[in-house]
Amino acid sequence: MPKNIFTRGRSISLNRKHKIVAAGVGTLGAAAVALTAVPASGQTTTSEAAPTAKVAYSTKQIQDVHAGVTGQLAGASQKVAAIEAKQEAAAKKETAAKKAAAKKAAAKREAKQSASRSAERTEVKKSYPNNLDGWIREARAIMKKHGIPGSYEGIHRNIMRESSGNPRAINNWDINAINGIPSKGLLQVIPPTFEAYHVPGTPKNIWDPVANIVAACNYAADKYGTMDNVDSAY
Repeated sequence: MPKNIFTRGRSISLNRKHKIVAAGVGTLGAAAVALTAVPASGQTTTSEAAPTAKVAYSTKQIQDVHAGVTGQLAGASQKVAAIEAKQEAAAKKETAAKKAAAKKAAAKREAKQSASRSAERTEVKKSYPNNLDGWIREARAIMKKHGIPGSYEGIHRNIMRESSGNPRAINNWDINAINGIPSKGLLQVIPPTFEAYHVPGTPKNIWDPVANIVAACNYAADKYGTMDNVDSAY
């Protein structure tokens, strides 16, 4: 029976493929053997048990990391608190310094104003005699500076009616006296009125003749327009 050349050629082709496959299988087998042969102490052991192998780890390392982070956060918080405390202390110091400076400036102004008033008072005292005429003229000079109206005649007239020119006169019998606030001085002013209408630049003493006149005229200007309009008890 004649040989089929096509069949023979196909058999040769398959034999070659088989050889290639066999060579590949042999190579893979050698690689598998080589991988399996790695010592147990090696880091890359390949075996069928690999998927179930457990990964070893240390809790101490995690604790150390946690402690380190906590320490850093605590340190940062302390630094922030220290900075805030320093800023707050600086702000308080600055505020205290400003208050002290303002207080010092106010005291300086007050001292200057007091000295100025004292100088004015001394100058006025030198200019006017210490009698009824001098008191009225001195009072009118002060009233003029403060815009308080009142003529010499109107002031003198009311003084003579109220106290007869006695700067130590006191009323101990009228309703004010009964209420415990007797009228005092040249123009018979009660203490509450004197306090309310006292004019800066004059002594805070109801018995002082000039202070008494100026306070009374200031009150009369507020209630009646001027002391000139007062013709009776006021």
